[in-house]
Amino acid sequence: MKDYCFPEKGKSALLTISAQRDFSRADSPICAKGIERALPAMQRLVESFRKQSAPIFHSVRLYRPDGSNVEPCRRSAVEEGLRIFMPGSFGAELIDALNPNPEVRLNPEKLLNGGLQELATNEYVVYRPRWGAFHNTPLEAELRSRGITTVVICGFSFSTGTRATIYEASARDFRIVVVPDAISNANEAAIAELGRLGVYLMQSKSCCPWIAGTRPGPVAA
Repeated sequence: MKDYCFPEKGKSALLTISAQRDFSRADSPICAKGIERALPAMQRLVESFRKQSAPIFHSVRLYRPDGSNVEPCRRSAVEEGLRIFMPGSFGAELIDALNPNPEVRLNPEKLLNGGLQELATNEYVVYRPRWGAFHNTPLEAELRSRGITTVVICGFSFSTGTRATIYEASARDFRIVVVPDAISNANEAAIAELGRLGVYLMQSKSCCPWIAGTRPGPVAA
């Protein structure tokens, strides 16, 4: 019987979720737990995709100072002075460890207007207005145009953006690989639940050789 969820390596793209400085700063009100553990694995994934010239999309948040594009649960806090993900701010930038060129900063105007910002060959930033990377963004159309069937997902704060992105990818019939050691703020029970969506799990030490074509594919969650 054909497995319609099984990942297709040659048609894969990497999605990093919220790999931004505001999530990693110790003094940030939204500092994500477990980043120190997840970041080395995220770096390995990014480098593996770069070596294969496979597409990478960094999904980021940007909050306008007036709160006009912020989700309702945080809008009042931003209106009252919470300053996170401010366009053009240090905290909104990608962390240097994943940025192919840390000297290149995000282009808020382009991103907020729905464009993709190219950071390097086959590597882009895409702004998302809500938790999930597919909600009102050009990501799905871009993946479809490239013939991508499989998304490999890693990121900061599993409980918000990363989990929402996984569910959105599943709803759009993408094949999904989640890399547990490259995700912060996730417990074993939460990761185990992903099997019901047909998600495949691979630790970075297995996923990176799989992307390079030196080992077999993943096993089901």
